[in-house]
Amino acid sequence: MAGALGRSRDEVAAYLALAQVPGIGSGRLRTLVAAFETATAALRAPHGAIAALPGFSRAAASAIRAGSVRAGHEILDELDRFGAGVLLPDDAAFPPLLREIPESPALLFVWGDVSVLVRPAAGIVGSRDHSAYGADAARLLASGVARAGVVVVSGMARGIDAVAHTAALDAGGASIGVLGNGFGVIYPAANRTLYDRMRAGGCLVTELSPGERPHAGAFPRRNRLISGLAGVTVVVEAAPGSGALITTDCALDQGRAVLAVPGPITSPTSLGCNRLIQQGAKPALTPGDILEELGMPGAVQASAERPGVGESPAERPPPPDLSGLQRSLWETLRTEPKHVDALVATAGMDTSAVLTALTELEIRGVVKQQPGMLFELV
Repeated sequence: MAGALGRSRDEVAAYLALAQVPGIGSGRLRTLVAAFETATAALRAPHGAIAALPGFSRAAASAIRAGSVRAGHEILDELDRFGAGVLLPDDAAFPPLLREIPESPALLFVWGDVSVLVRPAAGIVGSRDHSAYGADAARLLASGVARAGVVVVSGMARGIDAVAHTAALDAGGASIGVLGNGFGVIYPAANRTLYDRMRAGGCLVTELSPGERPHAGAFPRRNRLISGLAGVTVVVEAAPGSGALITTDCALDQGRAVLAVPGPITSPTSLGCNRLIQQGAKPALTPGDILEELGMPGAVQASAERPGVGESPAERPPPPDLSGLQRSLWETLRTEPKHVDALVATAGMDTSAVLTALTELEIRGVVKQQPGMLFELV
């Protein structure tokens, strides 16, 4: 990927080195490369020539002159180690919708199937501390649009984000996970299995260099990429002031459609969604509502006719990548909810292994726990 558009590895490394300079965003990068024709030349340009550019101070010029192409090569070497890559804004695989947003990213680190970045996409976001209703709604919408060929975009957080990604993959569709950290860091740690699935069945993207830890300022900037990658953003559950509502603000600033899932007026996590609807947002009641906003009304009927829609959990096939123990538990739960003791006895495994497998299935939204340690399929 480093050689895209005829660029040499050294040129991409020089661009990455410039991008690491504090305060050098996409606008200044464009100015530098346009003024000196290549990133390599910009990195080596005289101090006075850089300082003379519009918007560049002498301090900025000094910071650029202190940059080293070696830093860019170190990033490329890390990406190679992961099997990941980097896209620059004029690369053909760079998401076209991201070029249109305010504060368009100067680059995008990518890991997985980059072809999904140019397909129609819907952002599905919501609360980390969601209700069972919110999880059900997220699964219904994400799986429905995924079966219609729409890529589901979300932020790889626990809660509704993880439910939406998982539902899209389980439906045989694709998903894009936008990270608030660099590759090589799993955050949150509970999503390790989801990270693996996303690389295999979708794409992980981030602006942060490999190994960079998450920090508070990274998440609002990540949110603008979630809405920027999507033609429409859907909020499933969101309390006032939540990150999901920051994403909807980004979507509105970008001129993108926002839909909201209505919820009980007594639910704190539905308050943000209900207020959005009160202010004019379209309610998201079915996958067809999302497809309509994306200009895909013909996919609405096709989605409804796909296998799996409207089926009970027992009628659906299990996700194909379950472990042997997870599949055994799934088969045991097909007929009715079971107490954990019965599941342990049937599985013939120790209690800790069964509880770990049940927790993994619960994170994926395959099973849910009822009071009294009863488990059932979702």
